[in-house]
Amino acid sequence: MSTSIKHDDAPAGARSFTTKPRRGTKVRRQRVKAAWLFLAPMLIALTLVAGWPLVRTFFLSFTDASLSDLGAANLIGFENYLVYDDGRWYGVLADSVWWQSVWNTVYFSVVSVSLEVVFGVIVALILNAEFKGRVIVRAAVLIPWAIPTIVSAQMWAWMLNDQFGIINHLLMNVGIIDAPIAWTANAAYSMWAVIMVDVWKTIPFVALLVLAALQMLAKDCYEAAEVDGIHPLRVFFKVTLPLITPALMVAVIFRLLDALRVFDVIYVLTSNSTSTMSMSVYARQQLVEFQDVGYGSAASTLLFLIIALATVAYLYVGRKQIQLGGD
Repeated sequence: MSTSIKHDDAPAGARSFTTKPRRGTKVRRQRVKAAWLFLAPMLIALTLVAGWPLVRTFFLSFTDASLSDLGAANLIGFENYLVYDDGRWYGVLADSVWWQSVWNTVYFSVVSVSLEVVFGVIVALILNAEFKGRVIVRAAVLIPWAIPTIVSAQMWAWMLNDQFGIINHLLMNVGIIDAPIAWTANAAYSMWAVIMVDVWKTIPFVALLVLAALQMLAKDCYEAAEVDGIHPLRVFFKVTLPLITPALMVAVIFRLLDALRVFDVIYVLTSNSTSTMSMSVYARQQLVEFQDVGYGSAASTLLFLIIALATVAYLYVGRKQIQLGGD
């Protein structure tokens, strides 16, 4: 309530209150209007660059469009997704290769992101410590992240080659293996080879975000813990980890989005192998090699929906955990 105002004709001791308009309301509206004004160019650009291709992909998924003649596409409803005809189910959702690619993608995402978080935190803790040449080490750690994915994947493809790869050569010299292993051609090793390459490349990204969070932590609590003789491992789990959780959440959500739509590193290392085929590789195969734009668009749409659902679920769970931690 605002300041009270007395009326002349009011009884003695009585007061009538009038509400003044809040000045902040007008200022707030102006700020919101200015914010939308500044965001408008970016939103328009996003609509043109991302929104229109996304809508077009949705539309093409309901057609029988072919790469050779997109203009001759006809609407066929949900047949690209799932249809029952002549006693059999057809469509992306009835394709065993599609479900294999979904499993490959989920497995790759969970394992690679988990390893990246663990090793990223370890690297960040090392880089946060005081030692000689820390600046040089920090710069060197970022090199894998700076190399383009295609270049790093091809580099590892050469090193993992069973004929002339240096990895096999080193392992045989130290006696770990007796014969060369086809790391990217053998189904038993190909997925782990892909995960290893992806983890090697993206650890610096997680480490950089965690390091930034570590740099902002107050040192008073650590000094007090050292004086009290608390074990460093306990300090990490009770103090450091809860404080860097927001940064870890950002790292995980970005890496999870990248991992779910992974294409380049898998395609360069193993091409269209079903043992490592991701959802993106599957969609590319339908679109480019089989020239079935409608079918490939349906696979791309399902990929988008899976990523969207995974993002929403992760953000919801993460927010709940932060709220519980704050309470």
